[in-house]
Amino acid sequence: MTEELSRTSALASRHTALGSGLEDWNGMGTAWTYTTDPNDEHDAVRERAGMFDMSPLKKVIVSGVDAAAVLDHLTTRDVSRIAGGEAAYLSVLTDAGTMADDAIVYNNGNGEWMIVHGSGETMALLDASAAGNSVTVQFTDDLHDVSVQGPGSLKTLDAHCDIELAGLAYFEHTAATLFGHPCRISRTGYSGERGYEIFADAAVIGDIWDRLVDEGVMPCSFTALDKVRIEAGLLFYGYDMTSDHTPYEVGLGFTVSKSKAGYRGCEALAAAKGKEKINNVCLVIDHEDMVNGGEELSANGSVVGVVNSPCFSHRLGTSLALAHVSPAVAQPGTKLNVAGGDIATTATVVAMPIHDPQKQRTHQD
Repeated sequence: MTEELSRTSALASRHTALGSGLEDWNGMGTAWTYTTDPNDEHDAVRERAGMFDMSPLKKVIVSGVDAAAVLDHLTTRDVSRIAGGEAAYLSVLTDAGTMADDAIVYNNGNGEWMIVHGSGETMALLDASAAGNSVTVQFTDDLHDVSVQGPGSLKTLDAHCDIELAGLAYFEHTAATLFGHPCRISRTGYSGERGYEIFADAAVIGDIWDRLVDEGVMPCSFTALDKVRIEAGLLFYGYDMTSDHTPYEVGLGFTVSKSKAGYRGCEALAAAKGKEKINNVCLVIDHEDMVNGGEELSANGSVVGVVNSPCFSHRLGTSLALAHVSPAVAQPGTKLNVAGGDIATTATVVAMPIHDPQKQRTHQD
């Protein structure tokens, strides 16, 4: 195993049996493709239930008397407002007030917290925030994360869980027993559908996965994940946001608590507010397939942006992309030229998200 692939999912053999080559993401072999059609996987998430192995996300347990204060310094949310059994999506900033990462913080109760993040610098910045404080920071790859997403997710999980999941509101989580195994179930996801993430140890996650397959939940690849998350306007760190961007530039201003001070990068962020150089938008592209990404966007002969995350949505019958554009051309309805490689076409800025714009499917009771 190479140094880059230094992490292994306990579900790796399930992925290879489904045709995955275990491509790298975040240092772990990840199912970017299966032999199944990603359009069928897409349909499963939108119509029934599909599941993704999200174990490449990094899970960190933070505990001790200063745990909340450390997380408060690390993140843009007011951590004191995250009650036991609740979670919050938030930004982690550099000293310059730009995006070091995005993450979800979970209050597990009894002084224990969990932060789950992707490929940004959260861990290094967490260690820096923890220095000199009475806190324990423990990264764990034993804890795995299977995300079950789709309108059938509640019924499927509820039938095999020791608690009534219908009472779990969006971004709430709880300890539970699923298929006889201890786990933590969180009503979160990355699909634009009602869904649940199951956090469970390596010793039991394989059986949970197999039992879900037996219940008709379809294993889904990261290619399908890209389709559903782009339709839902959900960002991927490293593509749709980097350390070059503030939360306000990429549409994450809602993660910044208005009354909070003292967190890393807060003064620089306050100074940058209102000076945004780009906006994050969704494009409908006049093309019969997915574009490559990296295409240049222009208007009236001037370069105004770049394509970041493309996909082709067979359900909408259109080529889509998330893109960065100058604020002057970010309004829905704006026409742009798209050029790069073998692509020379036009695109229209549309309201985001293009799928379920009222977000009723994720938030429904």
